[in-house]
Amino acid sequence: MKKNPVVWRASTLHFLDDPARTPTKDAVEFHEDGAVVVDDGHILAAGAYQSIAKHLPAACETYHLPGKLLIPGFVDTHVHYPQLGMTGACGEQLIQWLERYTFPAEAAFDSPDYAREVARFFLDQCLAHGTTTALVFGAVFPESVTAFFEAASERQLRMIAGKVMMDRNAPDYLLDTATTSYEESQQLIRHWHGKNRLAYAVTPRFAPTSTPNQLKAARRLLDEFDGLYLHTHLAENLKEVAWTHKLYPDSQNYLDVYDQYGLLGSRSFFAHAIHLCEASWQRLADTGSSLSFCPSANLFLGSGLFDFQKASSLNINIGLGTDIGAGTSLCQLESMKSAYQVCQLQGTSLSPLSAFYLATLGGARALGLSDKIGSFTPGNEADFLILNPRATPLLAFRMKQAKTLEERLGIMMTLGDDRLIENTVIMGETWQKKTGEYK
Repeated sequence: MKKNPVVWRASTLHFLDDPARTPTKDAVEFHEDGAVVVDDGHILAAGAYQSIAKHLPAACETYHLPGKLLIPGFVDTHVHYPQLGMTGACGEQLIQWLERYTFPAEAAFDSPDYAREVARFFLDQCLAHGTTTALVFGAVFPESVTAFFEAASERQLRMIAGKVMMDRNAPDYLLDTATTSYEESQQLIRHWHGKNRLAYAVTPRFAPTSTPNQLKAARRLLDEFDGLYLHTHLAENLKEVAWTHKLYPDSQNYLDVYDQYGLLGSRSFFAHAIHLCEASWQRLADTGSSLSFCPSANLFLGSGLFDFQKASSLNINIGLGTDIGAGTSLCQLESMKSAYQVCQLQGTSLSPLSAFYLATLGGARALGLSDKIGSFTPGNEADFLILNPRATPLLAFRMKQAKTLEERLGIMMTLGDDRLIENTVIMGETWQKKTGEYK
């Protein structure tokens, strides 16, 4: 039975464009007394409450949330769900960190029962931290992706994921082959890609752990199926870059490895991209490829500082990534704060408006999903967050001094955590943090 439309009345904020490129009045839509109208899981209307109230459908139910802020759900453009159990593993940089912590942790995902347990916990944690869509690494085992997609379907989530392709330079217990990675990925794509709100990402871990034949297999998958993503890592660590040059001596640079196998394009996502040459930057821009800015992980592993200003100047699509488990929080508020700090260290400033844009509409645009998520545009899916800007005593104290919207957002991104997120709404249904169920 179809439910009646619901009016959510509170302060509302969403983005119509990138505030770093477009005047604020045209890029940002904020209403102190706003409303979002949801009908059949989609946005019917959004704007100032007094204007919306004049045109409400009959038999609407109204949820009045004074003092709260509604924003679109956070979009995480790079995260490893099998690494949740090793978050905060200290003491190493990238290559040693993979060997000491990551590979042993991912080995457990050959168990379907364990994969289901972690997938469910991971997605509940995403919802608790405000993430409603993510681009997700599985493990090398196809069971890990099946478990993830099953759990995402149960929660009605829009998620993108893929099986790791890795046929060299890792422990034997984690290796596939070019042939098996192609066949297993193909089976997963046929079963899950385009089902409900799910999409598949072809997922070679990174160039050093794939042979040329496996990268060819990745390209073959992209050619055979419409609407797939390509998701991998790029130039995260200086030793990794040098290693890649040795493994692919005929390539001009790290990015060129992927380019030679046809893996760049508008649905290709590269995480990190810290240590790039000028030619690589330009090639990313020319091909419409997207980057995931993972500041928490880059700081935690000592990998380096992402050149956000450079990427922006070339109009490269950028999303924020938590990159669990190198990142230290699933909450994109932490990613925003770390992104701000990374930019400060390079003598530039990331405005709070730009940070919230990156975590919402910016991520949706980079994923090619802005016609479905990332804003309160009518017709979009009703995935959004209910924020309590006074969720902690310190937040409440600081909000008293805030004079502008940007100051309020700055306080939330630097002092906020998952307590700021009161509830998460998926397709118009409220996921209750206290119970882990939809209301």
